[in-house]
Amino acid sequence: MGSGNLAVTNALVAAGVPFVAARHEGGAATMADAYARTSGRPALLTVHQGCGLTNAMTGIAEAAKSRTPLLVLAADVAGAAVGSNFRIDQDSLVRSVGAVPERVHSAASASADVTRAFRTAVHQRRTVVLNLPLDVQGEEIADPGPARRLPPAPRAAPEPDLADALADLLRHAERPVFLAGRGALPYGRELAALADHTGALMTSSAVAAGTFADEAYDLGICGGFATPLAAELVRDADLLVAWGCSLTMWTTRHGRLVGPQTRVVQVDDDPLALGARQAVDLGVLGDVGLTVAAVAERLAASPVTTGYRRPDVAERLASGGRWPQVPYTDLSTPHTIDPRTLSTRLDAILPVHRQLAVDSGNFMGYPAGYLTVPAPGAFCFTQAFQSIGLGLATAIGAALAAPDRVPVLGTGDGGFLMGVAELETAVRLGLGLLVVVYDDAGYGAEIHHFGPAGADLSTVRFPDTDLAALARGFGAEGVTVRAVGDLAAVETWLAGPRDRPLVVDAKIADDGGSWWLQEAFRGH
Repeated sequence: MGSGNLAVTNALVAAGVPFVAARHEGGAATMADAYARTSGRPALLTVHQGCGLTNAMTGIAEAAKSRTPLLVLAADVAGAAVGSNFRIDQDSLVRSVGAVPERVHSAASASADVTRAFRTAVHQRRTVVLNLPLDVQGEEIADPGPARRLPPAPRAAPEPDLADALADLLRHAERPVFLAGRGALPYGRELAALADHTGALMTSSAVAAGTFADEAYDLGICGGFATPLAAELVRDADLLVAWGCSLTMWTTRHGRLVGPQTRVVQVDDDPLALGARQAVDLGVLGDVGLTVAAVAERLAASPVTTGYRRPDVAERLASGGRWPQVPYTDLSTPHTIDPRTLSTRLDAILPVHRQLAVDSGNFMGYPAGYLTVPAPGAFCFTQAFQSIGLGLATAIGAALAAPDRVPVLGTGDGGFLMGVAELETAVRLGLGLLVVVYDDAGYGAEIHHFGPAGADLSTVRFPDTDLAALARGFGAEGVTVRAVGDLAAVETWLAGPRDRPLVVDAKIADDGGSWWLQEAFRGH
């Protein structure tokens, strides 16, 4: 909140719009982003002019890069206030991070301006910043007219010849793999049925984790977080079909998960996405759901094929298809716990109905790989911009969108402290949020990437901090974990009223650099 958006926010609250006050604009932006991703509905963010908007820009950039339908109501200085200390070029700032700047120009155009901005956010899946100049905010609207409901966004069906081509490729594929992206999240069941018919294995990008939850032939997350077996099977595919997936360098490991004999198909309703990041043999422009239906119709008369679902593949997946099944040497010490041991035990303790969020850092593959995602939308991953510090706000926004699930956050000590102001928000809201801090007392990614080369690491190491005590100071519960037995406190908290967050300060053992870290630094 700020002076520039107080009147607008109060008017929205008076009209019945739910409002959540964050402690920092950056936290508010990421909460709104996470809420929209998890709920499937557009969210509103409101900020003060100038510094309120600049404080929110990292979260807005993340939402824009992720094509989150988000409408930002940003106050702006009055046109005549040339000397205002809040004056910046808000349109250029917004445009520079990939969001769409819009503006309410006058009382007469206000309805059309707001409708245009909202339509862009929803129909084009864009993050839109609607600037509200203070002098225009003060104008009177004589007759606002009737409220208008925005019609649903049009869905594009694939061209018949492209649907024919994809169906033909699936008929003849011996080792097909379906790769689901965020655009496929609503169509997991339909995709799984098509995979059953064609003998395809299934995997997803990180943001779409859980699309194929409970499916026997789900390989889990593709890319940097993939298990060795999943990476091998994807690389050996003769056909890879990307459904609503942008095929980023993270998802394909810079193309190394696409085998030399693999034919790649990409299905997307954005023509600019087709082949933008990975060369494709066939690009299908169309809505994922309509394309799945069109292809399934063409294959209905074709026999069900075994495809990639051979007995040897099924056996290997059953015995080693998940990270907890991959053997490792426990690195725990008398004072620290191996992050794999920690994550495996947490997965066993937590209830099935959970809502997961992950911050960024050296630790991030452990919650992403070891904690089971129970359903589509139950994993919120705000990492298109690769910023640390978004985790706590992400978890709060996702928790508000999915109140029937136990919210769980995996974060590092660096990211947790960077966004710790929002712990007060979680306490104030009475959220039963489990915050697991993978605490290595430093910026682990930099330590493990630059340390072997002899770099000075004093700038990225910090004194051990009692984060559990810090959490209790905010009004949350806190516990320090150095061994598996210490996790009994989590079980006690889960059995209780869960009317406040629990922060687990897990002092983790040095892993020498996590398995996905080298992949992350390839993109720098």
